[in-house]
Amino acid sequence: MKQIFIWFLFTLALVGKIDGQNHPSEANNILAQEQTHEGHNHAHQEATAQAEHSTDTSAQAHDATTHEAHTEEDHGGDHGFDPKSTAFHHISDLNVYSIGPWNLPLPCILYAPSSGWSFFSSSAFGIDNAHHGSGHYVIDGYVLNHGRVNRIVGDFPKGKFEIQGMHAKKVMVDGKEKDRDFVIVDQQEYALDKPSTADAGLFGGGITSFFDFSITKNVFSMLLVVLLLSWLFIGMAKAYKKAPGTAPSGAQLLMEPLILFIQDEVAKPFLGPKWERFIPMLLAIFFFVLGLNLFGQIPFLGGSNVTGNLSVTMVLALIAFVVVNINGNKHYWEHIFWMPGIPAWVKTILTPVEILGVFIKPLTLMLRLFANITAGHMAILIFISLIFIFGNSGANTGAGLGASIGSGLLTVFMMSIELLVALIQAFVFTLLTASYIGAATEEHAHAEHDHH
Repeated sequence: MKQIFIWFLFTLALVGKIDGQNHPSEANNILAQEQTHEGHNHAHQEATAQAEHSTDTSAQAHDATTHEAHTEEDHGGDHGFDPKSTAFHHISDLNVYSIGPWNLPLPCILYAPSSGWSFFSSSAFGIDNAHHGSGHYVIDGYVLNHGRVNRIVGDFPKGKFEIQGMHAKKVMVDGKEKDRDFVIVDQQEYALDKPSTADAGLFGGGITSFFDFSITKNVFSMLLVVLLLSWLFIGMAKAYKKAPGTAPSGAQLLMEPLILFIQDEVAKPFLGPKWERFIPMLLAIFFFVLGLNLFGQIPFLGGSNVTGNLSVTMVLALIAFVVVNINGNKHYWEHIFWMPGIPAWVKTILTPVEILGVFIKPLTLMLRLFANITAGHMAILIFISLIFIFGNSGANTGAGLGASIGSGLLTVFMMSIELLVALIQAFVFTLLTASYIGAATEEHAHAEHDHH
């Protein structure tokens, strides 16, 4: 049990490290273009403000109009129900933990090379419960934009500043038209950087100018699940140690069959005599993934989409990749790079395929778990959204009541399927990991090839 607990902590540490990473920003070039377009330079803020006050009242009127429009949107203006943004908001990783209409603050740990470290609670942003956790204040150049921390592009003084408004518009960046978010502070418009992500912009996260090591919703959910599982398994271990050989009781009645199932149906068939060496890792992965999948099915506890986050599944796949290749024996690597008994001209075709397979296996592990869990959450959110779409956000009560019946039944059915998917995906991830380890550690007898 101690080994299982160590694997939990190791996995959690890697996930937190990867999820908090990002890459150096190219924001200075973007800032130069946007400042040329908008005529704002914070280093000369006072002089610019005076000039605008005396010579450019129309620009101030435009800012005021923008602020009014944004304020109306932030406080529930009639802009219609947007199912796409609502669904993506609820499956994304946020810097606030949402339970129903309430947003609970989480610790913000932020670092920007130009301004250093910043430590504060997300409550310092003045969280707006009515608008997906957007904030009303700038803290050290950071803002809370739809539950995610963004940073103002370029240098911005440390301290707390009130926000007059936030909005999005299209701007030209490197000759391409892109959507950018802007914040209005002291009647001046500043561009916002993308949230800190680990994808280097591959999935739309963008290359950002800061590092976010905050305790996000997903990290908080993982901590809760790890603490719960640790308490559960440590308690079981103490019970077994206190009364060995007795019939299982309590949580043992549920967990012991699952442990024996992974041992007898996964570890032993795929790993053979080496199963005892890898069973702690396999059990840790299985219960960690299963616990997160089931925790995400509880709507009133934040509806976390942890295993539907690529950073999480990437770390789990990376662990499997490292373990497989570190334990790979001579025959495993020989099969990849040399393949005895196969003509040389065939090796030129098969060797690149085998090398790609080494990296494709963990990639499929990552994407399979991510796609299945995310798809389930999205389907449930879409069914619920039908109530607001047909009911026209409350304008058509009859249609809303009718849609709520059908959507409610579909949601209950989908949640039942999701419970099954949660177990299946945890089992599949563990099964494939065991099969990859078994293939890497299996002893192949090439004596027959030598005789021929």
